[in-house]
Amino acid sequence: MYLKTPDGRYFVVKGTLWRCTNPALSESTRERLVKTLMDARRAVKQAKAQDDASSIRAARRQVDEAKVALGERGEVWWTDGAPDYNRHKAINTPYADWYRSTVSDTE
Repeated sequence: MYLKTPDGRYFVVKGTLWRCTNPALSESTRERLVKTLMDARRAVKQAKAQDDASSIRAARRQVDEAKVALGERGEVWWTDGAPDYNRHKAINTPYADWYRSTVSDTE
């Protein structure tokens, strides 16, 4: 299980913030989109194995579309005007103090 920021917007992997799925999505919508994402990721793997550049691009586009639909990329799903820190190091964001205290608590 990954650390999740107190506001629920990000989870942390190796010190990097990654945007969480939009919590306003219904469970059935989220499940459908996650299935679409996993299918697209498998298509990327298969296209790479076949060394098919066109198929790789198409599959990566499908991955991106699914992640945007999940709220993990593209426009942010929160409405308070806070900036997006997706793919930023936690220590370089307003979450730095929280992250430092959480990491030191788990060591």
